[in-house]
Amino acid sequence: MRRELALALCAIAVAAAAAAAPPRVVVGSKAFTENTILAEIIAQTIESQTAATVERRPNLAGTHVCFEALRNGEIDIYPEYTGTGLRNILASQASGLSRGATYATVARAFAERYAMEWLAPFGFDNSYVLLMRSSVAERLSVRTISDLSQYPLHFGMSHEFLRRPDGMPGLRAAYPLNERETSGLSHDLAYQGLQQGSIDVTDGYSTDAKILTYELVALEDDRGFFPAYEAAPLMRRDLGERVPGVEAALRLLAGRIDADAMRRLNHAVEVERTTPAATATLFLQSLGIESAAGASGDGQRTGFLRLLYQRRWKTLDLARRHLLLTGGAVVLACLLGIPLGIAASRNPRLARAALGLAGVLQTVPSIALLAFMLPLFGIGVTPALVALFLYALLPVLRNTIVGIQSIEERLIDVGRGLGMRDSQILRQIELPLAAPVVMAGIRTATVISVGTATLAAFIGAGGLGDPIVTGLSTTDYALVLCGALPAAALAIALDYALGLVERWTTPKGIRS
Repeated sequence: MRRELALALCAIAVAAAAAAAPPRVVVGSKAFTENTILAEIIAQTIESQTAATVERRPNLAGTHVCFEALRNGEIDIYPEYTGTGLRNILASQASGLSRGATYATVARAFAERYAMEWLAPFGFDNSYVLLMRSSVAERLSVRTISDLSQYPLHFGMSHEFLRRPDGMPGLRAAYPLNERETSGLSHDLAYQGLQQGSIDVTDGYSTDAKILTYELVALEDDRGFFPAYEAAPLMRRDLGERVPGVEAALRLLAGRIDADAMRRLNHAVEVERTTPAATATLFLQSLGIESAAGASGDGQRTGFLRLLYQRRWKTLDLARRHLLLTGGAVVLACLLGIPLGIAASRNPRLARAALGLAGVLQTVPSIALLAFMLPLFGIGVTPALVALFLYALLPVLRNTIVGIQSIEERLIDVGRGLGMRDSQILRQIELPLAAPVVMAGIRTATVISVGTATLAAFIGAGGLGDPIVTGLSTTDYALVLCGALPAAALAIALDYALGLVERWTTPKGIRS
């Protein structure tokens, strides 16, 4: 009886603790300035107006990653655009729809198909536009997209725009473009390409601050190809059930951000070097919405050394996560690669097959390999760990095979002559003599993994890639260096430490 009573009391205590824990909301964003600012505005509004704790997953690599993360429950809400929902997610070719009709179409379809809700739009339409330098457009007398057919020009388009149905594929069908060459570029680097004259035309957003900064002109969409792109929070339907009041909180933002306000917010981040968090805080205060304490982030950005010092504890935390990603991947590669390499060193057919497969995996671009992991594992640490493991496998496997096969056969014969069994020969002769070569493979795999792990930020895995991606999206190269230099230092430190391990594992008789 006492035991049953104790169990019941424990169950009640656990239930009470679970009920007392605040609900958790994960806010995601795409990897460009405006979306990051809007996500921060959403996050701070939820923090200040509800009892929920908010986790941020910024700089996810595009619409597909964000939407799949929302479908899988890895994020709860992110800022999306109605035109993107219509063309890129629903794959609808409907044209000539008004703002209201576009919103109604996506709201109904997303609710029925995906159990998602489009909340009230923020108040601005951020349509795609094609951009040229004003001096070039004036010289060529190009005012509309149709005018582009008169001249063979170099198009430098963002990678996502090259694939989207409402991007280049649909644009080519709607307009007779005269493409001398078309290149894929980062959205922010494309603006520099226009300024430097290396490209003639790029895609952009109507609220981009850089349109004014770089003296660009937006070409008229004279055939009405682009639909309305009203920005609005897109959330999972169950979020409203888990976090009472979240919809009421976000209604405070409905219609409160017009195109001019959004352009000023983008300008604050990209030109004035204010962080997205600090920009969101100041904007919410201007609306009379108090943001959560401590949400302002790093505030006004300063020089590199001062910024690096300001971020020292955050950098250490990111380095710890980066080290866990890298270390986990290399350990997994060793657990598979060394035993498989030992077996393959004795079987030529297995060696060819294993090295061939690992070599093919190594040829896949790292960002593509990360993308392949998303349908299987979603976003976050797991897909990044699997992708890094596959990249680290080839150096470990190949060096294990080479290290064992390079041992002189007469040494093996001496061992057998002394009556040693195969397992004893492996442990006492082959592995000690092959250790320097195997450790060289592990060192190579580690350095490769440290560099590749910076790309894991695109799928929400964190690490030192976070400031790199954020800095690229906001053209803040001091912030890029805050991720790149610690990553380089981490690679050097790990290589040096593994060099000491290599020397320690090398038999004294063959140390140089």
